[in-house]
Amino acid sequence: MSDVENSSVEKTDPIHVDQAERGAQDEVNLNSNKDARIKNPLAGIPRNVLLRQVDDFAREQDLTDITDLLKKGALVAQDPSKFEDVEGITEEELDALRNEVIHKWRQPKAMYFTVILCSIGAAVQGWDQTGSNGANLSFPQEFNISDSEYLDEANTIPNPNYLHNLWLVGLINAAPYIASALLGCWLSDPLNNYFGRRGTIFVSAVFCLFSVIGSGCSQNWYQLFVTRILLGIGMGCKASVVPIYAAENVPASIRGGLVMSWQLWTAFGIFLGFCANLAVYNVGKIAWRLQLGSAFIPAVPLVLGIYFCPESPRWYMKKGRYAKAFQSLCRLRNTPLQAARDLYYVHAQLIEEAAIIGKSTYLTRFVELFTIPRVRRATLASFTVMIAQQMCGINIIAFYSSTVFKQAGSDRLHALLASFGFGLVNFVFAFPAVWTIDTFGRRGLLLFTFPNMAWTLLATGLCFLIPEGSKAHLGLIATFIYLFAAFYSPGEGPVPFTYSAEVFPLSHREVGMSWAVATCLFWAAVLSLTWPRMVAAMTPTGAFGFYAALNVTALVMIFFWVPETKQRTLEELDYVFAVPTAKHMKYQATKAFPWFIQRYIFRNKSAQLEPLYKFDSHLASEQARAVSISEGVRNRSVSHNEKRI
Repeated sequence: MSDVENSSVEKTDPIHVDQAERGAQDEVNLNSNKDARIKNPLAGIPRNVLLRQVDDFAREQDLTDITDLLKKGALVAQDPSKFEDVEGITEEELDALRNEVIHKWRQPKAMYFTVILCSIGAAVQGWDQTGSNGANLSFPQEFNISDSEYLDEANTIPNPNYLHNLWLVGLINAAPYIASALLGCWLSDPLNNYFGRRGTIFVSAVFCLFSVIGSGCSQNWYQLFVTRILLGIGMGCKASVVPIYAAENVPASIRGGLVMSWQLWTAFGIFLGFCANLAVYNVGKIAWRLQLGSAFIPAVPLVLGIYFCPESPRWYMKKGRYAKAFQSLCRLRNTPLQAARDLYYVHAQLIEEAAIIGKSTYLTRFVELFTIPRVRRATLASFTVMIAQQMCGINIIAFYSSTVFKQAGSDRLHALLASFGFGLVNFVFAFPAVWTIDTFGRRGLLLFTFPNMAWTLLATGLCFLIPEGSKAHLGLIATFIYLFAAFYSPGEGPVPFTYSAEVFPLSHREVGMSWAVATCLFWAAVLSLTWPRMVAAMTPTGAFGFYAALNVTALVMIFFWVPETKQRTLEELDYVFAVPTAKHMKYQATKAFPWFIQRYIFRNKSAQLEPLYKFDSHLASEQARAVSISEGVRNRSVSHNEKRI
């Protein structure tokens, strides 16, 4: 039987136990979780039944050589708060399990290497954005498609093709995002199916490597447009798979901080692109070629290093290759026990998923994004955070900041310097999200940053009304753009790709992420295409005010449609997205919002918010486990010091 034909459903059906054997707890409907319960799929199974299931699983998947390890792992996964009571567990294994709470960043080098290497590919996207940003000041003149109203330096000869060229320059800038949304993103599902996560990343990196070199060698705008279309195929495919790959490889407790390294490297790429723009400022007519072509640099380590990374264990499990999945997990976890625990826990939840989703083809999987209730809620939430990234207006600055600053009265050099400042702020303020995204949560960061992005954009637009000769004119515009970037980078910057990589079940993860990334990049194309004409028609003040209003709209959408996902395993999120949308909206409107008013407007510190989700006893005790472990370590330290005294 071929790998492609196998599936986790086919391999696990023989051990799918009946309802009576599953024990005392009622099953949760993963399509309509009206009680908002989140349960451990192993909870409530009698010990002897669980161990028999593990025996059957080991024989079915040819893992009999690690049966004892799998049994220990299953017992740890069944009740994480009582792992120290599991028979046969070694001191090394106990320390590793304790460190998941007290030293959660103490992870294997292979895991960090995998996440960082793949995220470097995001720098291609960021670098290209800013490369084209600087190139916009020169390539239109070389190809005789100037978007200036006048052709000569004295501003005396009108350009008869002014409006036509506005749209043409916008189209060239939008080309990668059009190609990503219409083709690149959707290729990731079939490529993942046949080549795995690593193979798909390799193919996308090859496109990103050679297409940007081609753009720097273009001899007319047609060639430039085609090379940027090819770049879009690689960008869309890469953006759809790298966050998934990272999310599937890392522990839940630090998943947000590691998966958001995609955004960190995007911000770094934006910063490097602005550096490159300044570095080639005085090289003459070929400056734009270097600005566009230099974006190939981050793709080189990705092409060369991807096959030194382990394949995603969940992809192996999806194909029924559990032995390979265990080998990958051993590289990604500190001990074989943790690898065995995660292997069996994910396997148990895949059985639950199969009960509501079953098997589907490539085409039906896309349709099921909107027809299966659990998947549909993830589709809505990912759509919201992704379109919000474009509604917030960040790519106005990333694509056109040099043009914006030039319109504000700056010369070419100072426009590039001001854009460099934006890139630096965007990069530096992305770092806090590594820690805050798993502390304050994805939803919390969004609800904090969107109101602040709205007022800073509005202030930017209003500053264009200051007379251009005033010293405050350009300085205030730059200041509010930098403040906008400072709020964006730790919030809407890292959340969309991290969030969208988490929310879909394994069966629909590739096509779901394709949908999410296509949404984001399609609207990035719309923004890139329309901004030059919008500024001409509405003035900078009107255009920035328009995007400020969109920030408020996005805030309302997020408040009602985006559930929190922090510190839950990918499998536990099945229960979060089983909660009906109407129930989630009602809770936010009738409980969360009134509590916020009482707590933060009227400063009522005694106000209490009833939680929406109800964790079963095994999952709820994880917090108690964290406290007890921390207290235990502290007590042992105190005791040790007393003995020394």
